[in-house]
Amino acid sequence: MPRICIVPAVDGIGGMSSFRNKFEAGLKTRGIEITHDADDSPDAILVIAGTKNIAPLVRARRRGVRIVQRLDGINWIHRKRNTGLRHFARAEYGNFVLSFIRSRIATHIMYQSEFSHKWWEDWYGKTRSSFSVVHNGVDLNIYRPNGIGELSVDRYRLLIVEGSLGGGYDMGLDNAIELAGTLAEKYGFPMELMVVGQISKEHQAKTQARARTPIIWEGALPRERIPQIDRSAHLLFSADLNAACPNSVIEALACGLPVVAFDTGALNELVVGGSGRLVPYGGDPWKLDPPDIPALAEAAAHILRNQLRFRAAARAQAESALGLDKMMDGYLKALLGE
Repeated sequence: MPRICIVPAVDGIGGMSSFRNKFEAGLKTRGIEITHDADDSPDAILVIAGTKNIAPLVRARRRGVRIVQRLDGINWIHRKRNTGLRHFARAEYGNFVLSFIRSRIATHIMYQSEFSHKWWEDWYGKTRSSFSVVHNGVDLNIYRPNGIGELSVDRYRLLIVEGSLGGGYDMGLDNAIELAGTLAEKYGFPMELMVVGQISKEHQAKTQARARTPIIWEGALPRERIPQIDRSAHLLFSADLNAACPNSVIEALACGLPVVAFDTGALNELVVGGSGRLVPYGGDPWKLDPPDIPALAEAAAHILRNQLRFRAAARAQAESALGLDKMMDGYLKALLGE
């Protein structure tokens, strides 16, 4: 029986933890043994982004163990906005650890998107290691259009799902508020905004004061609640700029929830086939220029007027390209040559 080591053994509600749980579940269904100890004679090691515990990886590489590093994006917002000294130092240290493993330890790099691949090579150069690109995937039997979670009949729900809305990423929430307000005032849609993600009480109060539509604050939710939340919404706004492969988008599409967003990052690799609408940002997203909210609202209004067509296309896109089995096949090929 093959044995795969997964490090670090992250827990929580964020993207890394969500991936680990999905990936380990997929391994178990295929009869593959799991360990979190790189010295426990694994056949291969998957590093989910990075780890401070470098020594076991070095020993494993010396033994000839295949080490695959899964890479998302690069921390960058802290270089454009004042997010505090502690956050700046943590972000830069994270980039250092990721780039060190990528250049010195990993024998194969697994990029989550073509965008992520190009980003890393542009900023940190090419590596001697082989690489592949595999998008994230979800269990299509769990994330599906049918199930608990009903659409409101008297108002439209705009949903934003992020792990955290602090640390410089609060601008995504600001854009969501402007989008909801424009849809209500210019297009006449009775709107409400639902926000899922960690946010301070102070920031929540400031945001609430300038909102022009009702806001439902759900806070950070366990991943088991996300399918129900997705099914209760009419539209997901993907708020993160230059996202490498956002799980919230993939989960929404699988639940038949259309996506609207600015065309940045890897979104044009995911939101295809009529599963949503992407619009030009309207400036330079890397410089955090003001975005084109009117264009975003026009695209969102089109989706709201054509719900059945967009919802069917969203599910079809997930079924064709974003299932868990397809993701597992890509990772196991890199890890075990299967």
